[in-house]
Amino acid sequence: MRPARASGGAAASSWAFAALGGSLLGAALQLHQPKLWSAGAYAALFFAGLAGLAGLSRRWRPLPRAWRLPAGLAMVVALACGALAAGGLAGWRAVAYARGALDPALEGLDLQVVGVVAQMPQRSEGGTRFRLDVESARWADERLGSASRVPARIALGWYRDDTSLWGRAPESRAAATGGDAAALHAGERWRLTVRLKAPHGNLNPHGFDNELWLWEQGVHASGYVRTGARDAAPARLQSTWLHPVERAREAVRDAVFERVADARQAGVIAALVTGDQGAIDRSDWDVFRATGVAHLMSISGLHITMFAWLAAHVVGALWRRSGWLMLRVPAPQAALAGGVLLAGLYALFSGWGVPSQRTVWMLATAALLRFTGRRWPWPHVWLLIAAVVVALDPWALMQAGFWLSFVAVGILFATGFMRPAGETAGKWSRLLGFFREQWVITLALTPLSLLLFQQVSVVGLLANAVAIPWVTLVVTPLAMLGTVAAPLWTLAAWAVQALAVMLRWFAAWPYATLSMAAPPVWMAACGVAGGVLLAMRLPWSLRTLGLPLLLPVLLWHAPRPAEGQFELLAADIGQGNAVLVRTAAHSLLYDAGPRYSLESDAGHRVLVPLLRAFDERLDMLVLSHRDSDHTGGAAAVLAMQPQAALLSSIEATHPLQAVRPARRCAAGQRWTWDGVDFEILHPAADDYLSFTKPNAISCVLRIANGRATVLLAGDIERLQEAALVSRTADLRADVLLAPHHGSKTSSSAPFLEAVRPRIALVQAGYRNRFGHPAPEVVERYAAQGVKLVESVPCGAMLWRSREPGEVGCERERNARYWHHRLP
Repeated sequence: MRPARASGGAAASSWAFAALGGSLLGAALQLHQPKLWSAGAYAALFFAGLAGLAGLSRRWRPLPRAWRLPAGLAMVVALACGALAAGGLAGWRAVAYARGALDPALEGLDLQVVGVVAQMPQRSEGGTRFRLDVESARWADERLGSASRVPARIALGWYRDDTSLWGRAPESRAAATGGDAAALHAGERWRLTVRLKAPHGNLNPHGFDNELWLWEQGVHASGYVRTGARDAAPARLQSTWLHPVERAREAVRDAVFERVADARQAGVIAALVTGDQGAIDRSDWDVFRATGVAHLMSISGLHITMFAWLAAHVVGALWRRSGWLMLRVPAPQAALAGGVLLAGLYALFSGWGVPSQRTVWMLATAALLRFTGRRWPWPHVWLLIAAVVVALDPWALMQAGFWLSFVAVGILFATGFMRPAGETAGKWSRLLGFFREQWVITLALTPLSLLLFQQVSVVGLLANAVAIPWVTLVVTPLAMLGTVAAPLWTLAAWAVQALAVMLRWFAAWPYATLSMAAPPVWMAACGVAGGVLLAMRLPWSLRTLGLPLLLPVLLWHAPRPAEGQFELLAADIGQGNAVLVRTAAHSLLYDAGPRYSLESDAGHRVLVPLLRAFDERLDMLVLSHRDSDHTGGAAAVLAMQPQAALLSSIEATHPLQAVRPARRCAAGQRWTWDGVDFEILHPAADDYLSFTKPNAISCVLRIANGRATVLLAGDIERLQEAALVSRTADLRADVLLAPHHGSKTSSSAPFLEAVRPRIALVQAGYRNRFGHPAPEVVERYAAQGVKLVESVPCGAMLWRSREPGEVGCERERNARYWHHRLP
């Protein structure tokens, strides 16, 4: 009977392993749904999967042979049942989340809300951003009564500018503004007049999905506080006892900035103690990413795990001092429980971010296995941890941090670094093991990093070898102990400064970072497997088998248009223009998008990651004119693309001239790349002498290959359109970038009759304050039979010269149920 029991235990272990893998598969499949089903359908899937798993669990009991499923079939059934249960649970939760969405009828209207500030506010030079838990809502006009379907949690901005003046020019707006944003604090109850809209982010290839991030945070609406003369003044009603942790975090963060004079050093300390990553300067983030230590500057899984390890040792040491306690609970178990509990409290104080939550659930799951005395094979433990995290947060599967952390843990399991409890080693062995561990993780995660970020740090291994012990053993303890003894923050600031000097030196090395085009998912998976094989403790004859798997990722090049063909990618950058033009061997960027705030622009947020994902080396950046919605991201793009020439109509005193001297665009300039002709049609040389505003001298670029033609028109208006029609014998084009984002001052009927486009592209922001594209302009395009494609419902727009009548939309190509859809 013993062999039979062993066989049955092995079979049970196999189907349990399959069920765990199936749970990840089911959740992943559900996350790829473009639309949600009904709650009843998901509930049926969930209970069907549970019933199947319950039936399979009877294999642990002695059953008649005739009732037993073959082992292979049992694994398939377990995989399917795990997928049904996990997919059903994820969908069920998603339906519940979706019910909290903002009523479309409330968008863009003034509401008066009463709520409690739910998180510590994020302050900047432009204003204050915060989360508000809404308790009640009514129309700003009290005669209309209460408002329905206002989400329970909203994200708001309280800007320094008077928001009632947002339709006016920046100069007049600045002159009329009143006071600064109010000194909000977490836990306070406020009455505010707000204007809300549904979360609508930019969607670009390989770009950050802001809508998913807001969905995972439980935020279903964003907006701003109205501070105009006709709006009811914001009122602080009272301080509450709600959100005490957030109040403590805010007090600590503010104390750090008061104690440490250098704001950049204070930002790093505040981030390590309170989890406020926004406190770190953007230029410092660039250095951290270039040196591969960005994961150390936020409350990541590494911090929580190290804190749990230290806390467990302290609890265990104190526990052993009491014989009474030792008789009731063994010290190892008390240390384990105390470490997990204190790590959870640390994660809570640091903001309870999603990475921290995942780490706490991981530690709790591993601790529970230890408490029950189970000794599972490492693949089972690894999959169980992943399954628990995904059950609690299915959307973690779409986050880069999830894959980096769990692949790293799997690598440590597979390569033997997860030593059994009680195994000891000398100090030098541990030191060598530490460096080998860093080498293994760096090598194995390089393909995954290329897939997720299209960039790896060549100096990362060396930088982390110094930064990990320095941050973990010096900076972080001093920063945390500073909450008790504030002078220690000064020592932490010195430690941060010393680290910053070293990291900037590393970042200045030639080829400090390696950028490559984003490989396909299957290729990145093979690359990770190849890195693991090379790092495992195997004979070199077996390790070298990883090279064929690793090399395709490192040698991957994104496909380009054929000779004589070209393509356009109109990036989704909000209210502004940014169009990437690619030929067989050359690239051009027409405009660089807007500046969103003093801390953020389209260059850093959208264009630099986009260019990196395609491994683009721009030959030329064309800035149509000086307006900030066209030049806002130019500095970031030029910094990334030192070889790119600059062609523009900006004046000689423009700040960008100091970054890269610009050649003035003028009608008649022509060049040819790979069989594709480029020509500047406007402005003429004389136009620079008589222009009254920047729009009038927008650089108009025509691109043609003899079979298809594109016209990029910048912000020209009716007078310039008329001049183009009179100067140019043939203006016909298949694709037109709608002048001035579809403003009513442009797209005149004579101009459209001369161009006769098949497709017009409109790059404009969601619910932008200018009303672009104007209704009369939309009607004008429709009357001409032009297909109007807007970035708001489409996302990034892709057009290829070989298919001149088709436009691909990122929102359609990668539709997900959490993405906002226009009503």
